[in-house]
Amino acid sequence: MDVLVIGAGPAGSLAAKHAAIGGARTLLIEKRQEIGTPVRCGEGVGRAWLAEAGVPADQAFVAREIEGTRVVAPDGSSFVVGGLAAGKGGYVVERDLFDRHLAKEAAKAGAEILIKTTATGLLREEGRIVGARCQHMAEDFDVHAQVVVGADGFESQVGRWAGLTPPLRTRDLVSCLQYTIAGIRGESRYADIHVGSVAPGGYAWVFWKDEDVANVGLGVPLSRLHDPAEVKRYLDRFVKRTVGFTRGSVIEEVAGGITASLPVERSVADGLMLAGDAARLIDPLTGAGILNGLLSGRYAGEVAAEAVRRGDVSEAALRPYEARWRSRMEEELARHYLIKEALQKVDDATIIQIVRAVADAKLESYTVRTILDAVRARAPDALKAFDALL
Repeated sequence: MDVLVIGAGPAGSLAAKHAAIGGARTLLIEKRQEIGTPVRCGEGVGRAWLAEAGVPADQAFVAREIEGTRVVAPDGSSFVVGGLAAGKGGYVVERDLFDRHLAKEAAKAGAEILIKTTATGLLREEGRIVGARCQHMAEDFDVHAQVVVGADGFESQVGRWAGLTPPLRTRDLVSCLQYTIAGIRGESRYADIHVGSVAPGGYAWVFWKDEDVANVGLGVPLSRLHDPAEVKRYLDRFVKRTVGFTRGSVIEEVAGGITASLPVERSVADGLMLAGDAARLIDPLTGAGILNGLLSGRYAGEVAAEAVRRGDVSEAALRPYEARWRSRMEEELARHYLIKEALQKVDDATIIQIVRAVADAKLESYTVRTILDAVRARAPDALKAFDALL
């Protein structure tokens, strides 16, 4: 093989697709028996995300179109980001179908796919990574490849084996719980993000999949929890106090964790790249990982194919991949990490001030700069916790 991709999430499938498009003999392996399951995701994606990644929205995986995202303070104050008229907004997807759609596109591009296949270690020759030891149905075998792309999630074993992913701090891990609830009422044209003590240091979300069905969940940093059951208590309290939710029925419950850290310091080595969550490219403020997974996967596949064509898969030859993702997303990730840290010190009263100030400003575009300017003009005292950003 020219390229071995480990993990068939969005990053892995895009890496495999674009490596194959570039002419590389590509193998994509997935440890689970079915790509896309179990689902551990709020399932919201931005319209612009798919467009930038070159993934057309498809009814095969879109559950519902949404107009924008509404940020809601503890007192109910809110502002809306997006709007279909501006070509923004987004979709709530069926994540299992979305992931399988991406894998099918990789296969159509020429990538080979093996499910129920686990990487158990990396192969090395003279210090360079040259493939991986794999296992399928209790049978061990070696896959030799010029380039290995680790796309195996934020707990990436590939990253650990390569010495690229240090242990995560407790403050950078977020515990999440989500219910899919049927038979509820609400403003289903928006995705809602609730900030404040509803989910200390994190946020709660409502992503509508139909007029009366939504994913309702929240995430709280582990450093803010006293026991594992506390996340469920926060979520149950949120559902109970939300008008229109109390008579609904929970039809699915999903628990999991995400990172809220800075990206890895190095995402490439001789014969190896880390993509998506494996490179810790989850947005530390929003917890969103799909866009960065799609983009970094595409970049990794394109760079891998080019390196194979040139016959040079050294770390230096693979660095254009790292340069591309850092140029596109590193500044935003760093800024969002600082905001995430600052929000640990902010109380509900301050959050209400901030949300009201932004709502009153009636901004045409929502960026860190425009939001800070709006708050500085209308509620300057609320910015004390954000000195590092000013």
